[in-house]
Amino acid sequence: MADARTRFRGWGGVAGMAAACALTAAVTLLPLSHRAADDHGAGRAGQSVAEAASAEEDCTEPERSLPSSAAGGPNIDAIVERGKLVVGVDQNSYRWGYRNPTTGGLEGFDIDLARAIAKDILGRPDAIIFRAIPTNQRIPALNNGTVDIIVRTMTINCSRIKQVAFSTAYFQSGQQVLAPKGSSITGYNASLAGKRVCSAEGSTAYEALEKNSFGATFKDEHDGQPGDEDVFTVSNQLDCLVRLQLGLVDAVVTDNALAAGQAAQDPAVELKGGKPFTTEYYGVAAKLGKDDLVRRVNKVLDDYRKGPWTEAYNKWLAADLPGISGPPAPKYRAG
Repeated sequence: MADARTRFRGWGGVAGMAAACALTAAVTLLPLSHRAADDHGAGRAGQSVAEAASAEEDCTEPERSLPSSAAGGPNIDAIVERGKLVVGVDQNSYRWGYRNPTTGGLEGFDIDLARAIAKDILGRPDAIIFRAIPTNQRIPALNNGTVDIIVRTMTINCSRIKQVAFSTAYFQSGQQVLAPKGSSITGYNASLAGKRVCSAEGSTAYEALEKNSFGATFKDEHDGQPGDEDVFTVSNQLDCLVRLQLGLVDAVVTDNALAAGQAAQDPAVELKGGKPFTTEYYGVAAKLGKDDLVRRVNKVLDDYRKGPWTEAYNKWLAADLPGISGPPAPKYRAG
């Protein structure tokens, strides 16, 4: 245990945040439910699924979304009738969606954006229900109707656009390696050979490792034994940091936007490789077929880019991710 205890030095912020989140999650955030989806856009769902599948086949710019609109629609009407926007978020990602250990409230860049969407649709930023959604449950949560939208550092890519509908991009990020400063790991390269690497299940980081792990161990092998705990593949990205602090893994692969916040909490770790090895865009996700909701979110983002985006960036991200001049320009498709 001496080695494990030594690894905890410098990790007070991350470990403390994880503990705080674990203590408050069950009390303040609604759990995932498996109720049937109340899909008011069912009439167009089949068409949207077919369109998404076709788009994936010819995928060159997955971040193209439906043109923005302030108009209503069946899914907007359902939210207005309910009086609350139900949003899937993270509560473990520092600076993006995390619990303030003093107030217990959810804060971060994604939380501010979610509140802006609620204000546009319902007139109040607090007309919102937050639900904590693990990384690997984001798409199921949309498809089973647990949430209206996901605002949770979710990368738009060719695989996902045939499963859910995305808004235009609101942030540009990329995958990078996070490791202790004294590590021999220098980036996403051959220095990972023989190393133990953690990533979140269902993440683009895991997909990247599947394509090229550079000889790293990143998959859990249970040999058919039930109940074995995953070490290298976890439900939530913050769990990778816990494994790193325990010495169970040597590095983490994740979005640099998330890793920068974690490195800011702990002087013992750093981003490796100088710059991300992928280019990715975050979008707000909704269930396929909810076109009126996607268009409305895109309208919110049109307005958000004109000022509130920069205010949120300066408040939450500029100190850890300096030099970003503004949000990515929206890209639209016909329809």
